[in-house]
Amino acid sequence: MKKSVKILWRVAFGILALFVLLILLVNFRVIGNMPSMEELENPRAALASEVIADDGTILGKYYQVDRSSSDFNEISKNVINALIATEETRFYQNSGIDAKGTMAIPFYLLIGKKRGSSTITQQLALNLQTDNLGKQRATNPVSRAFQKLQEWIIAVKLERNFTKQEILTLYLNTVAFGDNVYGIENGARTFFSKDAGHLSIEEAAILVGMLKGNTLYNPRRNPQLALGRRNTVIDNMVDANFITPAEAAAAKSKPIVLHYNKIDHNKGLAPYFREVLRDEVKSWCKDHKKADGTPYNLYRDGLKIYTTINPRMQLYAEEAVSRHLQALQKYLYNQNDVKTGNVWKKWPQYLDKYTKESDRYRNMKDAEASDEDITKSFNTPTKMKVFAWKSFTEPDLNEIDTVMTPLDSIKYMRAVLQAGFMAMDPESGEVKAWVGGPDFRYFKNDHVAKTRRQVGSTFKPFLYCFAIMNGMSPNTMLPNEPITIGNWTLTRNSEGSVGGSISMAGALARSLNLVSAYLIKQIGAKAFADFAQNKIGFTSKIEPYPSIALGVSEISLYEMLQAYTMFPARGINTKPIYITRIEDRYGNILETFAPVKREVISEKEAYTMVKMMEGVLQPGGTGARMRGAYKMQGEMAGKTGTTNDNTDGWFIGYTPKLLAGAWVGCENNFIHFATTGIGQGANTGLPIWAYFMQKVFADNTLKVTSSDKFPVPANMTDETYSNFDTNIKPGAEAEDIGNGSESDYQTNEEDMYSPGAEKPAQETTKPKEEKPATPKPKEDNKDKGTPATPKAVYPPKKDS
Repeated sequence: MKKSVKILWRVAFGILALFVLLILLVNFRVIGNMPSMEELENPRAALASEVIADDGTILGKYYQVDRSSSDFNEISKNVINALIATEETRFYQNSGIDAKGTMAIPFYLLIGKKRGSSTITQQLALNLQTDNLGKQRATNPVSRAFQKLQEWIIAVKLERNFTKQEILTLYLNTVAFGDNVYGIENGARTFFSKDAGHLSIEEAAILVGMLKGNTLYNPRRNPQLALGRRNTVIDNMVDANFITPAEAAAAKSKPIVLHYNKIDHNKGLAPYFREVLRDEVKSWCKDHKKADGTPYNLYRDGLKIYTTINPRMQLYAEEAVSRHLQALQKYLYNQNDVKTGNVWKKWPQYLDKYTKESDRYRNMKDAEASDEDITKSFNTPTKMKVFAWKSFTEPDLNEIDTVMTPLDSIKYMRAVLQAGFMAMDPESGEVKAWVGGPDFRYFKNDHVAKTRRQVGSTFKPFLYCFAIMNGMSPNTMLPNEPITIGNWTLTRNSEGSVGGSISMAGALARSLNLVSAYLIKQIGAKAFADFAQNKIGFTSKIEPYPSIALGVSEISLYEMLQAYTMFPARGINTKPIYITRIEDRYGNILETFAPVKREVISEKEAYTMVKMMEGVLQPGGTGARMRGAYKMQGEMAGKTGTTNDNTDGWFIGYTPKLLAGAWVGCENNFIHFATTGIGQGANTGLPIWAYFMQKVFADNTLKVTSSDKFPVPANMTDETYSNFDTNIKPGAEAEDIGNGSESDYQTNEEDMYSPGAEKPAQETTKPKEEKPATPKPKEDNKDKGTPATPKAVYPPKKDS
């Protein structure tokens, strides 16, 4: 043998030996970042965590990449056939590497054609590296060659450890369909609003066709290119004998029909609830570890979070809030001080604050614009898109293109009415609906659990309940007369009435402040505050001042509803619960959640309060329009609430099976309705409750009906508890102006506190912007003037 031939053989064997050595080094993870055998046997593609409603509906997802997972039997055969016909017809014959296809690559290159040789298994190998190691397809030829070597090794290992069906399933669960959508199940739901098991031939061909270029062949962006690619895939299915020419012709004759529905955290049902839930589950993840000792990741670990939200009730709640706010907003925008902008004259510092918090201001500052240029920009009319009520059934329509100055847009948006609404089962504690505001796209602040406002007269039932516990009865006659507590004197009710006497039931129905002041004097502010704080269990601070009888405490709607559960739930306080269980991606239960209950009052006391609160909704009560204007039938009870200057409007009501509450107001307390007729809780909060319950009663699937009855305790005596007269004249609806105006009270604040109570810090005239779940300091309202005749001190309205 010639020396040159020997050298050639030696070089060839040397190269082969080096290649084998390289494979061994890569395989045993000496070089590179090969996944371990354990990682290959338990591939962990990043999965979106799903929020699931009580009927199995997916309310939303938390994800870095929007991916879902399916089993082989949950994927349509049309998808499997389209994939094999298009990507690799020899899939069932090879062992992870298509030797024939690989050897053919040089010949294709010689004739100037490009040909891929990656098998489905190799593509899966690349996808798994992307998920596990964050690797993307390399662009550098040397790096890509090394990556290809890794793909070969991983592909062989996958073929040795998984069946062909498992490989196909893994592959379809890891592929991208554009729009940040991953996995065949998610692709089917996003583009066609159906599960992967029910995809037709043409729908499967669309999705498989997108794998060649999920942007280029995206049917939403490029319908013509997608149509051509779809038909190519269908032809491939005919060539592979998966479908007949007739079936192909029928499929190709159909146009592309999309039902695009990408779940967006800003859209869909219950966005405010999902955002509150996100924070809670993220905290849960930090405290719970996986088998490898690392904490769960909400965005990658595919958790299934089962909630108590009922989609039908949630839809009814969102529509009720939108329907009423749309009507109310017209009154506020047409109000002179809001229309002219005069409402901001006393609060220029807040306009300046919101200006500096805007993206426009920050961007101009980053660009080193001068203050003069920034001011000019904010006073120059500009094209923009803003929130505006157009439809209470189609939220996407609620915005308009307009021209206004950026400064005016701030004023406009701050005058948009906000609302909070929550509905729950008072006995189980299950939250059924949660609406935190008018539109999550524009207003992120949740007004159910995240904010606290003065609750007005909705706090009075707790005072009356405490009076019942201390020996009074609904028939106890109480003076509706001026009342003095120390040097603290209240001369009239907030709507101006005074004089005579009235039964306790009638006083609650009409929400009379004089009677509430009388009760707090008899009971003691300190004793009542202790009952509210330690027995009922309010976490918000209830100060031991006489004024708490009129609802000056700042409490969230969520916390108020928990407190109200003791009335319809026969004396049991039930903490709201909205998660039932959390599962991992494999369906293993990680934790279950049960309601927390405790007895607060007796069953008899609870029933007595139910009967008294029914009077609020009867003729002459502050909520009489529930029966009148809204024609609501059946047993129901509740309480209206209104705070100073119509700043906050409340209504909390319940039937035997459902408890719900609504709050309405503006983010800034100094923007409010000018008249009580429009701004009182009976006109702002109550209608939302009524609209919601009308839909609930009409939906037989919910099993909440107007024929439901409050159960009468077995040891209840009609003479003592159930037969009483509200002692008010039927007909005209009473106005609940709530805790009154400054003219009802003296300005000397020294005597408004209970003996021994600590006086709060000095109040200021500066308004307070509402902050989530934090008490706000008060305004002294010195500009209001001091009445000539001293009356009773009242904590002034706190602006935000």
